Amino acid sequence: MKPQSNKLTGKDLINVGIYSAIYFVIVFLIAMLGMVPVLYPMLVVFCPIVGGIPFMLFLTKVRKPGMIFIMSIIMGVMMLVTGMGIYPLIVSVFSGLISELVFRKGNYRSAGMAVLTNGTFSLWVWACFLLLFLNRDSFMASRAESIGQDYVTALDKLTPNWLCPVLLAVCFICGVLGGLLGKKMLHKHFEKAGIA
Repeated sequence: MKPQSNKLTGKDLINVGIYSAIYFVIVFLIAMLGMVPVLYPMLVVFCPIVGGIPFMLFLTKVRKPGMIFIMSIIMGVMMLVTGMGIYPLIVSVFSGLISELVFRKGNYRSAGMAVLTNGTFSLWVWACFLLLFLNRDSFMASRAESIGQDYVTALDKLTPNWLCPVLLAVCFICGVLGGLLGKKMLHKHFEKAGIA
């Protein structure tokens, strides 16, 4: 039997495009909750958990290296385009590579590694907060202009600098929880794909 090629095909790239679009739309809609200051830091909880469902479905289609990395880069580029700065794109390079290695470690067949992969992949969500923590003045100025000073005042009180590493840990943990949720909801898809 001829061994399967690791070269990405048009079908693979179409899958990446479709699932990236679905994932982005879902996460973007959830991100609208960030218009409420108290819910803004909670996006590292909501996005990885809810986003875990379409991402885990995507992993049932992944059998070759590169697919997860491309999707990660797409998320980084989309965040750059939507005004979240360069940091999500930079982080998405590393989180995408780590996610590739994690899922590959399970030979693209391990449900446990798939769950962990959602945890590492979701770190691009945390990167969206780096603009706030590393460029606070310009971030707050832009938000004051677009949303209002009351929003900025409340958000500033809710996001002290020490919160940044906490959000990173929470994002990863919630990514794992989202992976577990996705795995449970998509049990039949995982069986069909031979992921155990």
